[in-house]
Amino acid sequence: MNQNQYVRMLAVPAGLALCALFFIQAEDPPSAQVVTDHSIWFKKVLRGALMRLGMCVIACVSLYLLVATYELFCSPMELLRAPEDVGYIADDGRSKARTANAVRRRRKTGDLPPIYPNGWYRVLDSHMLGRGDVRDVTMVGVKLVVFRGEDGKAYVLDAYCPHLGANLAVGGRVVGICIECPFHGWQFRGDNGKCERIPYTEKVPDIAKTNIWPSCEINGQILVWFHCDGEDPQYNIPEQEEITKGEWVYRGRTEHFVNAHIQEIPENAADLSHLTHLHKPGIVSGVDLRYTYSKAWEFVRHDWEAQWEAESAPNNHCSQMLVKHCLYLFGYHLRVLDLHIVARQIGPGVVFLHFKHSFLGSGVIMQSVTPVEPLLQCVTHTMFYQSNIPAPVPKFILKGESIQEYQSACAQLSEPRTAAP
Repeated sequence: MNQNQYVRMLAVPAGLALCALFFIQAEDPPSAQVVTDHSIWFKKVLRGALMRLGMCVIACVSLYLLVATYELFCSPMELLRAPEDVGYIADDGRSKARTANAVRRRRKTGDLPPIYPNGWYRVLDSHMLGRGDVRDVTMVGVKLVVFRGEDGKAYVLDAYCPHLGANLAVGGRVVGICIECPFHGWQFRGDNGKCERIPYTEKVPDIAKTNIWPSCEINGQILVWFHCDGEDPQYNIPEQEEITKGEWVYRGRTEHFVNAHIQEIPENAADLSHLTHLHKPGIVSGVDLRYTYSKAWEFVRHDWEAQWEAESAPNNHCSQMLVKHCLYLFGYHLRVLDLHIVARQIGPGVVFLHFKHSFLGSGVIMQSVTPVEPLLQCVTHTMFYQSNIPAPVPKFILKGESIQEYQSACAQLSEPRTAAP
């Protein structure tokens, strides 16, 4: 349960308590005079009830505004979407989930590049894995267990116990730097995968071990290295010093899924011509491409200028795109909102989007594309921004970025209206 859910959970009983308080009527002091005019008595009771109802409404609205203000300024924004939520339009009474499954079944794959390219892939954000926590993740079609040992380090192993196949992430317990199997209590070390202890025997066989995955924790994220031939990491993820020093703070993340080959996502970013067409309408037009060019939204539009630059060895696994964004409102160029972005692609699964503005400060969105299974990618955007800039600013940027990502997904995946269920 995240921080926002805790706040809402506390706000509900607080609001109910206030309502009960306002509706409790104190007993009138005894009086010798008997009220005989029932109309006067009824008006008095009605007036009191309306006053208490008004106070109750004011209290509830005030509480709601306080919670909303707290979430806006003090808590990170999290927009998490299910696989069927982005890129699909459900028609003819079908659900989005049914539409998404139909698209995946009928997709013609043909000859494909490797579906799991070698590289670093994000599996979790650091704050999602506390000391002693255990998480179950799926990457490149493999179930993994990610846990943080009592030494504070994050470890990644195959999820299934080599003994009898129990899932270490479901009921597994952290003991030191080991993960204990919930089935028979075997304990596997996070640093080398060897079984360190079997409760019912003194000698541990040398073959009792599980597979470890190279991992690193940097920039507030836990990343795992994949190589089709099992080779060691061939490059490193660069450290963002502003994050390490605490100058940039976490402002939120978005997560959605794309039913496509992983190569299509960076190719979409490199397609400069789509910026000036697909992303020209204002973000207020939404993500349904049937309505983004509606005349109702013509008063606002985006203008883009971009160019790609390849990097030379030893960074030939990287490339950069320099982007300038301009906003036009009723045809007038709002120069004060011009935004400069440097997008640096690092391997197949990581992109740094550096933002810089004259007075709105600077920050980074880390885009991560993680293959979950063949032709299904988990795309996350994690925002870190200057700590002295009010939280609504980076949240607005992150929201705008997510809308444009959803537009791209919708353009690539939208189901034709004439498709069979």
